[in-house]
Amino acid sequence: MPLKGVNLLFQSKRSSLTCTYKCGNACAGECTNESNNPYFGDIMSRRGVLKAFGVGTVTLGGSAFLAACGVDDNAAQTETATATSTNSVTEAATAKITPAKGMRFEGVQPNEKDEVVVPAGYATSVLIAWGDPVYEDAPEFDPNNQTAAAAARQFGFNNDFAGLMEHPTDQNRMVYVCSHEYSTEPQMLPNYDPENPTDEEINIGIMSHGHTILEVSRDENTGELKREFGPLNRRITGETEFKIVGPAAGHDLLKTSADPTGTKVLGSFNNCSGGVTPWGTFLSGEENIDQYWANAAAVTGERPAADVKRFGVSEEASERKWERLHDRFDLAKEPNEFNRFGYLVEINPYDPDSIPVKHTALGRFKHEAGNVHVTEDGTVVCYSGDDSRFEYIYKFVSSKKVKEGDIEHNMTILDEGTLYVANLEGNSPAGEITGDGDLPQDGDFDGTGTWIPLLTAHADGTAESHVDGFTGEEVAIYTRLAADEAGATKMDRPEDFEVNPVNGKLYVALTNNKYRGATGENAEKSQEDVTEYAPIRENKNGLVMEIEDDYAGTDFTWNLLLVCGDPKAASSYFSGFPADQVSPISCPDNLAFDSHGNLWISTDGNALGSNDGLYAVGLEGENRGQVLCFLTVPVAAETCGPIVTDDLVMVNVQHPGEADDATFENPGSHWPDGGNSLPRPAVAQVFRTDGQKIGMETV
Repeated sequence: MPLKGVNLLFQSKRSSLTCTYKCGNACAGECTNESNNPYFGDIMSRRGVLKAFGVGTVTLGGSAFLAACGVDDNAAQTETATATSTNSVTEAATAKITPAKGMRFEGVQPNEKDEVVVPAGYATSVLIAWGDPVYEDAPEFDPNNQTAAAAARQFGFNNDFAGLMEHPTDQNRMVYVCSHEYSTEPQMLPNYDPENPTDEEINIGIMSHGHTILEVSRDENTGELKREFGPLNRRITGETEFKIVGPAAGHDLLKTSADPTGTKVLGSFNNCSGGVTPWGTFLSGEENIDQYWANAAAVTGERPAADVKRFGVSEEASERKWERLHDRFDLAKEPNEFNRFGYLVEINPYDPDSIPVKHTALGRFKHEAGNVHVTEDGTVVCYSGDDSRFEYIYKFVSSKKVKEGDIEHNMTILDEGTLYVANLEGNSPAGEITGDGDLPQDGDFDGTGTWIPLLTAHADGTAESHVDGFTGEEVAIYTRLAADEAGATKMDRPEDFEVNPVNGKLYVALTNNKYRGATGENAEKSQEDVTEYAPIRENKNGLVMEIEDDYAGTDFTWNLLLVCGDPKAASSYFSGFPADQVSPISCPDNLAFDSHGNLWISTDGNALGSNDGLYAVGLEGENRGQVLCFLTVPVAAETCGPIVTDDLVMVNVQHPGEADDATFENPGSHWPDGGNSLPRPAVAQVFRTDGQKIGMETV
């Protein structure tokens, strides 16, 4: 039976204000995936994995629920402490293991400070913050007198994905790129009335979305970056023209009053994680697009109506009320405009006049990430997750090959090839999982998987469907519905999906899933049977999966690298690494790698009570599973877009101070400017004070 409802005891550090403006309250509403597809939690439950982790339950009103950290962490730990786990802390501390190269720093302790906290011997600075000028002629930021025209030339709001790229002509400079995921008008604008925004406030919000491309110079001694005004600097906003390419381009479902060709669209919204390509462009995923549209009840036709429901579009007014000024956000007036969003976009940062593109061959869903791997023969494989609970992971395998130095050709590679969705299975006999915390005989929580083809896009612009009842073009537009039909495996909010350039393996952040609990309107009173979708196996702190893929093939193997949480709790798992040498980690989101091959994880919505942070994770030998916190971000902020070089670490500090009682007039943080200032999303950078390399020795 399909899972519905939420576990009402689930809480995290994410405020309801953030939920409202970041994802349109997707984290509070009912699950939109009502298919009967296998759930990844079922796979783990069938194999007894969660029982092996020693997850305990408490009984409330006759129903069993898992006690979430945000409600009663001590109770949860008391409950789980009775179980034996491969990660439990013993009375005698284990022998100290020397961290891997790149991880030799003193881990930052959990805290709730309103600053970026880093290890001893490291310093921080801000590269650029919301409102800072991107162009030399941009006005200085005045929070009390904002305009849409100024916002279009200033650094946007809530920066998320980030990339650091080579400069094409100046070896003393680099190019920093990032996305601006969403706007939080109550924190941005003075005297903002969410029920009656002005025309100018609406347009400020639109212009604060998009992307920034910025030239930066580098301090040779510390690696610290400084923003510069250069010819490559550019702001892409919600009014910038994009070109729609691939099999859905020109389809009737993408045609609107403003664009009868179905090939041109204004803007890109809710751009979350992405990736940098080997040919010199960057990719950016359009994620929680549903929240910008209104009046889904007006959509007619069985499949279009199913699609807006599947995305969770409001049947009434939208939160930001953009539809009052711009008809394109009103589904009652422009029913096809919504179909032009939810894609992976590609941008050439080296040509300020270039038109960004939306690649429809990679499918339409809530794209989190878009990262490519090039095989030995030049085939491009692009990986992406659909960041909602019980959604899927995807990959695209190109039919065209990379041509070195030919950016025009390479920007068409993602228009021809096959889109796949994943199906996973476990491989340990149920009898080997006793529920007492012992690993199965093969020594890992692992399994196998198959990539199921959804569509193949051809050079002539047509597409072949591999899903009964869908044309190829419909698969590209209604990808979630097609993946349901294909039998994809439901996952726990697949977020960043990255290839490790050192070991060639894939890593997927599965942030959390609070829907693993009770059902429907009577969620507080009832629960699904334990044989259905593991209803009491709540994943409150998230997982990190490691995959060995056949790249251009259709088979892969997987294992759980981390089951995140408090290392003292039996429900956490760190690949067998001693729990007394592990930092608590919750809600993994974005991923990065250093030159040594270590995994770095930024978090979003810490359910353990601390501020979010950036964590380094060892992957090889005796260091496998070691987690060390490198930094934490200010109050109510999310850690995004990590970049890790040998001498510099960068993170995007998103929505600092975004607490439920915070407003423009009563800010919840004063970072980064201090005093009584308004909080500003910004780019934080960390470097050694002695000019040495990151993580090579403890200071």
